[in-house]
Amino acid sequence: MKLLGLIGSLSSIWLVLAISTVVAQPSSSPAPVLDSSGSPLARGVEYYINPAITENGGRFTLINRNDSCPFYVGQENLSGPEGYPVIFTPFAEEDTVIRENRDMRIVFSASTICVQSTAWKLGERDPESQRRLIVTGEDQGRLSTGNYFRLVKAAVGDNIYEISWCPTDVCPTCRFDCGTAGGLVENGKRLLALDGSVLPVMFERNA
Repeated sequence: MKLLGLIGSLSSIWLVLAISTVVAQPSSSPAPVLDSSGSPLARGVEYYINPAITENGGRFTLINRNDSCPFYVGQENLSGPEGYPVIFTPFAEEDTVIRENRDMRIVFSASTICVQSTAWKLGERDPESQRRLIVTGEDQGRLSTGNYFRLVKAAVGDNIYEISWCPTDVCPTCRFDCGTAGGLVENGKRLLALDGSVLPVMFERNA
């Protein structure tokens, strides 16, 4: 009887330890991306993208680069109320907020003269700078990987992030030439492009 009681006690101890271990496990979900007021970015809500340093141009907007379609992703030249808000949509259908280092679509909440989507898309490589530009439109590839971007926490500052392209949630087995976005000034216009200096950004909820 004593042996059975000892076995029962040990079983109870192991059960408590197992439950404690499960409870102590940290969440596997990455941290949510925060806007300038410290609130998580929500799926389907409009936000303005601003440079973290005001001297680095204004809000993000649509750029008519060549007087033809498609429009490019870029910035207003000066800090101010101009620019268009965007809507973030996570690749993971269960996510209601935008999380760090997770794939998501970015779409300008605006219309243009171009009969096409205002979703961000990885575009062509600029022949002069050799940087890959960010344009608008739908990626017609099988997985549409060109339409998925990520927000990565910047090394310094509160609620400051970097925009990168590396859609490994969409295609975990694919090999990508990943890159982080920054500004590229061309003929007085501020374009967004990969493979150069990085542009840290913040997010402002559209009132």
